[in-house]
Amino acid sequence: MNYNWKLKETPEQDIQQIIKEFDLPESIATIMAQRGIVDREISRNFFYPDLKKMHDPFLMLGMEKSVQYIQQLINSKSTILLFGDYDVDGTTGTATMYLFFKSIGVDVHYYIPDRINEGYGLSIDGIDFAKNIGAKLIITCDCGITAVDQVEYANSIGINVIITDHHKQSEILPDAYSIINPNQNECNYPFKGLCGAGVALKLIHAICIKMGISEDKALKYTDIVTLGIAADIVPMVDENRIIAWDGIRRIENGQNHGISALLNSARLNGKEITIGRLVFWVAPKINAAGRLGDAGRAVKLMTTANPQLAKKIAEDLEKENRRRQEITLNTVEDCFYQIQENSNFKNEKAIILHEKNWHHGVVGIVASKVKESYNKPTIIISFDENGNGRGSCRSISGFDMHAALGKCSELLTGFGGHPMAAGLSIERKNMKSFYSKFQKIVDESISVDQLIPCLKVDSKLKVREINSRFLKFLKSMSPYGPGNMRPKFLSKKVN
Repeated sequence: MNYNWKLKETPEQDIQQIIKEFDLPESIATIMAQRGIVDREISRNFFYPDLKKMHDPFLMLGMEKSVQYIQQLINSKSTILLFGDYDVDGTTGTATMYLFFKSIGVDVHYYIPDRINEGYGLSIDGIDFAKNIGAKLIITCDCGITAVDQVEYANSIGINVIITDHHKQSEILPDAYSIINPNQNECNYPFKGLCGAGVALKLIHAICIKMGISEDKALKYTDIVTLGIAADIVPMVDENRIIAWDGIRRIENGQNHGISALLNSARLNGKEITIGRLVFWVAPKINAAGRLGDAGRAVKLMTTANPQLAKKIAEDLEKENRRRQEITLNTVEDCFYQIQENSNFKNEKAIILHEKNWHHGVVGIVASKVKESYNKPTIIISFDENGNGRGSCRSISGFDMHAALGKCSELLTGFGGHPMAAGLSIERKNMKSFYSKFQKIVDESISVDQLIPCLKVDSKLKVREINSRFLKFLKSMSPYGPGNMRPKFLSKKVN
């Protein structure tokens, strides 16, 4: 694939100001200027993250009402059910809340839906499980913002629902007891980039503040939340950077048996823990629990106090991840074959592929791989025997996938997600119409130039500038991630 090389433009006055104030070489000053680190106060906040500098959780809409009600249930010793999504973000958020509630003596249980049989989001089966165990409240994690019908059902059988989520809302919000989501239209929380596990952490932090419990009771789970931050590819700035910075240190200290077992299975013990290593070596194993089996095992892994059980679960997930990789490879090859056989491919700006009985658990990974190979918005859909399809969507820079699906909503039975990644469900009878309409939307929205990926270079770099001070600076910039990506440098006249 050809790339457009683009050297980032950086205000020269900012670079000179940093050089003067910090006595730094131009290469380092350029990277700092690009991230807005132009004075000592900003520098201290960036290079020395501190959990005490996180935002007040009560700034989030719905937090006060939620915490008051949860406090009532805790005092009355009522049962609470945590309902988490089956991906890394959902299971880490659920594990975080479960460990916290257990630590303060709450009768708490968790439920993770079956990816294949129940699909994404709050499910009727999960609500019925809450009824059977006598739960007064369901707290969702990383899902629920679009669960209008499900919340109505829960209300009808006398179970309240508190939604904690971070996905975009639809026009109609569920009639939940309360909703905690920084991306609600009416929420003025100062940081919108939290993942689902991050929102869960804010909730238990708020409970500690409200009930006079030591804040460390909540904040000691930053290691688990960091896995959710890494896997969900959320911006590595603001609170996410603070949480991840603290969480990585806790991961390296080995305080969680489950995470330590995952690191061991990935042969990362003793190595420096980075967000990249968590994304590529640890997160896929947690996801494997839900892709090919019971995602509840991921929560059990992260909440067990038994290192032998953690080792056994991690080994099982390692085997399932290898099996998942084989299924993924076969599906990717099927997709590439379909693309090669499509005579219109060069003229179409989006890739939409579908097949009967592709494994639902891998279509998201496949969509990512196809998108990376061709740099076009990609939708991969698997249909079952009854003609019901579920698909995963991945986008490119400058194209809002979620908004585009919204324009096709009359042809879908459901959709949700983010501008860059989303999911949908569709009936086979609507496939042809959806294909045509979506291609038209993409054609009107994306220029040919946008289909050529851009390789953004942060700065020019002379080889002689690479020294111990420079390498130490690069390390201090971590944790890296969206919004704080690992810098790319360009050196010329190199043999």
